[in-house]
Parts: sequence; structure tokens; C-alpha cells
Amino acid sequence: MAPPSASPGLSGKPSMPHFKPVLYLAVLWFLLAQSALATETRNVLVLYSNNRLVPGNVAVDRGLRAAIKSSGDRPVQLFSEFLDRPEFSGPAYEATVMAYLREKYAARPPDAIVSVSDEALDFLLRNRPNLFAHVPVIHTVASKATLRSYPAMGADVVGVPLEYDFSGTIQQALRWHPAARRLVIVTGTAERDRGREAWLRREVPSIAGGVTVEYLAGLPTSAVLERLSRLGPDSVVFTPGYFRDGDGGLFNPRDAAALMAAASGAPVYGPFDPFIGTGVVGGRMPSFEEMGAQAGRIVNDIFAGATPASIQLPDVTPTKLQVDWRQVKRWGIDERDIPADTIVHYKEPTFWDKYRNIAVVTLVVILLQAALIAKLLLEQRRRRAAELAVQRQRTELAHASRLAVAGELTASIAHEINQPLGAVQTSADAADLILQSGADRRDDLLRIVTRIRRDNLRASDVIRRLRALLARHESERKPFDVTAALSDVATILAPEARQRHVRVEFEPATTSALIAGDETQIQQVLINLLLNAMDSVADMPEERRSVVVAVSRNEREIGITVRDRGHGIAPESLPKLFDSFFSTKARGMGLGLSIARTIVEAHEGRIWAENGAGEGAVFHVELPALDEAAIPERSHA
Repeated sequence: MAPPSASPGLSGKPSMPHFKPVLYLAVLWFLLAQSALATETRNVLVLYSNNRLVPGNVAVDRGLRAAIKSSGDRPVQLFSEFLDRPEFSGPAYEATVMAYLREKYAARPPDAIVSVSDEALDFLLRNRPNLFAHVPVIHTVASKATLRSYPAMGADVVGVPLEYDFSGTIQQALRWHPAARRLVIVTGTAERDRGREAWLRREVPSIAGGVTVEYLAGLPTSAVLERLSRLGPDSVVFTPGYFRDGDGGLFNPRDAAALMAAASGAPVYGPFDPFIGTGVVGGRMPSFEEMGAQAGRIVNDIFAGATPASIQLPDVTPTKLQVDWRQVKRWGIDERDIPADTIVHYKEPTFWDKYRNIAVVTLVVILLQAALIAKLLLEQRRRRAAELAVQRQRTELAHASRLAVAGELTASIAHEINQPLGAVQTSADAADLILQSGADRRDDLLRIVTRIRRDNLRASDVIRRLRALLARHESERKPFDVTAALSDVATILAPEARQRHVRVEFEPATTSALIAGDETQIQQVLINLLLNAMDSVADMPEERRSVVVAVSRNEREIGITVRDRGHGIAPESLPKLFDSFFSTKARGMGLGLSIARTIVEAHEGRIWAENGAGEGAVFHVELPALDEAAIPERSHA
């Protein structure tokens, strides 16, 4: 079977062979061409009227390059050329420049041209048909006067017109120096210098008011500086700088302004922002960098597909009042007279300007810390008040508990006091009988008096110890011997033990058992533990109705153990034994052991209970021992 490409057509002739491979090659070529177009570099020619070192040109270039967008799929490359005016000019020079530009950019023609200044735009518009006829032109730093002189520039010539505010600068200078009687205007001899001088001579009379206007035009720089040096505070100087002086010396306007500001005895003002920093006070100025950025944005729009006529642009380049703060202070300008929207250069920031954020954060932190400290102090005060209230309540409760104990001991205490009182009464009756008999029994009377004194001291001692136990007093810390305190407790409870038929055995420490604390409160703990022990053995056989109280000491602690031979403590009651209002007694209030624990813990000690080995219960108290060497020596006076 013959291949389809070789089969005859309706006319009887064979069809065109290899049609599909040709079509594929055409599509591939088209795609490659489109890819090459997509990555084609866009060239921008930037034409300046004077040399590259003029500060205005540097600022325009900076803004232009910052604004133009270049990407990997649409790269943009800038080329800068300079007409070097006023050093070079004339038809022959222009012809040379045109030939140079045509030859140089023949292989890489520009896709857009940016003209910087009036002279550059004038050169392009006059020579455009023979140079780059259909390339869009974006003008910047071009005055309205130049643009008006070319009414038929074409729709592809676009930009924002510039109008320097010479009048606004002069008016502001005269407002800041109301005592000025003379306005001195300095210009040069270059073509652009003469154009600015003509404009000033035409416009200044209407804004100068009663101030005398003097022009230093076309003078040698040395003469200008000498004249300016003789000025006083009654004068104000305005200058746009100059490109050429009366001797033919070439300058850029910024350098000329710097020389004048350094020599002048009066404040100098200018209309261009590169003048800031040369010693000029300031003026109403457009931003050369922003003008370059505006031109860059127009280039971006054109490369993005917009037509020059469709781009919406401002009517004129805005100007802003700008000043050098150092010159403001030098010439005594009142800071309050400077408008709020003025751009101020070289002003040393105040502490607040430099550290505002840090100061605010620091102030907030300090205020928060102060508030926190105040809150903590308040809380501490409240806590201290609460602690004092708790301490007072604890003291009151402990006192009430001692009174309750005294109520329990009333019968035995009364018996203990009645015994010596009864003996005193008996001795007194015997003495009375001896005295009534009239016999001389002086020795018997002395013995009776001795017994009365002894029994009286015995009753007095019981009352003294009881009063010490029951007296209301504030808690105080002082050294005392636990063994001595226990001896007083034994004396107080001895009648109760005899009445209950309970044997109480005391095992004092073999060495000194000093602690620092409230002796009465510790005695209260011991009385409570002993009474509980007596209660626990009350129904036991006589041989088990005994309680042992032992005092021991180690290097750091004083130990007190109260052991009975009663029923012991139920295991489920042990964890709750020292809780308030928990009691194993039928009529107990459950406060005695709770108060005892509170007192012991207030003395930085601990108390606990356990069942004895085989029978009864054991209560342990541990208190911090006090070194005798730490006690101040008592006076023996």
C-alpha cells in the first residue's frame, strides 16, 4: 500500500510531500521569535545638558534608576550621555554629537529617551527627525517656558513641567528677615544664567516691596565674594548660582552658591535643593531626585504598554520649603516662624526625637514596675495585717483554750490550794490555843509560824503558776529551759493526776534543753498533751494508768515525747488528728491539738502522733535547740 502522501489527488497529480514537518518548523520558529521578544532588553537613553558631576544630574540619575523597573523577563538598561554645556556649544558641535549618537546607538537603538533640563529637551526636539524620530521622549527638569516654545512637540513627548519658585523663596526670605533693607541678587554670564537674570529683573520688583534690589550680574567671582563680604544683617542675598562668571570661569551652580554663602555677611537663599548643605539657608525647591523618579515611572508605564498621551500626570512639579537648620540658628530665625510642612535638614534630633520609642517603652516599664511595686507593697501590708490579725486570733484562741483547761482543773486546783490553806488554818488554831493557855511555849509557836509560812508559800506558788498560765499576754520570744517549763506543768497537773489516779513520770534531759520562744505557750502544749494522755488511760486498769513525759536533746533539736498506755489512735483518725474541730472524745471541741500544732509551728517546730509499740499512743514534739553561747550574759547586779 502506497503512503498517503504519495497518493494522487482529484486532479490526478500527487499531493505536496513533507507538508507536516515544514509546519512544525514554522511553529517552532514562531515560538523562538516570541521567546526572544519576551526577553528583549529595553534601552533607555538619558540625555543631560551639562556634565555628569553637576549635583542636580546626580540626584536625577539616582531617582531615575531607583524608579525604573527591570526584571528577568523584561530587562531595562540605561545609557547616559552629556552635552557638556556651557563648555561646548554651536552648530558644528551639535552636528558632531548627533553623528556620535547615531553611530553609537545604531546597533542598540533606544526604546525611550529621557531628556534632563531645557537645553537637552531643546536639542532633542530640534534634531529629533535626524536622530531618533519615532522614539518616545520623556522630559524632566524642563521649564514651562521651554515647553511653550514647542507647541507641536507631538503626542509621544511627555513629562511634568517645572516651574522654579524664585518668587516664593525671596518672599519667604524677606518674611524671616523683616529688618532687611536690601535684596542682593547674584547671577552669571552663561546663557542659562542670563535667562534667569532676565526673569528675576522682570518679576522681583512686584514682590520686593520697599526693599532696595541690587543685582551682581556677570561679575568675576572674586568681585562677587568681596561685595558679599561687606554686607550686614540689613541685607538678604538670593542666587540661583551660575555656570560661568564674569571672568569666563566655569562652575556648577552648587559650587558657586557654596562660595557665596561662605563669604557673605548676610543670609543667602537659593531655589535648588542641591544647595542645602553649602551654607545657603534654604528656599522653595523642587526635588531633583523626585523629578528623576517621576520620569522613571513614566518610562515604566510606556514599557507596560501605555501610550504617552494616556498617562495622567501633574500639571507642574511641586516645590517644598526646605532649610538648613544650622543656618536657621546662625541667622537667628525664630523656630516658631518655620511652617510645619517645611523639610528641615541637619537638625540635631532632640533626646525625645532620638529615643522616643525607647523612652516611651522605658516609661511604660517604669510605670508598670511602680504599679507592681505599689501593689506588692499593698499586698505585703495587707498580708502583714492579716498575719497580725491571725496572730491576735491565735493568741486569743490559745488564751481561751487555757481558760478552758483551767475550768477542767478547777476541782484539783481548788483541792491543791485548800490543802495548804487548811494547814494554815490548823496551825493558826494551834497557836491560838497556846497563847490562851498562857504557857511559855515559844519554840512551839516558832515551829507553827514556820509551818504557816511554808503552807502559805505552797498555796502562793500554785496561784502564781496558775496566774502565769492563765494571764493574757502578747506572744514573746525569749530563751527558756524546756525542762524547767515541764517542772511547772508537773506542779500544776499533779493534783489532777492524783485525783484521776494516774501516774505521771518525768524524764528530763541530761543536758540543758534551751529553746527560744514563749514559755507559756509551750506549757500550754504540754498541758494539753498530758490531759489527753490522762483521758486516754482513764478507763484502763490501774497498772496501765500511767503517762511518761521525756525530754531529749540532739545537736539541733529539743524533743518532747508524751507516751500513754491507753487504747491508741484509730488508723483512720491519725491523718485528721490535728485538724480543727476534729475530736475522738464524745464531748471534745477538737481545738486542743489544733492549737498545739499552731503553737509548735509558730516556734518553727513540728508535732505528730503515732501508735505505740503494742499499746497506747505517742505524741512527739520537736523544737529548734538554742545554743547557750548565743544567749547574752545576764546581769547579776
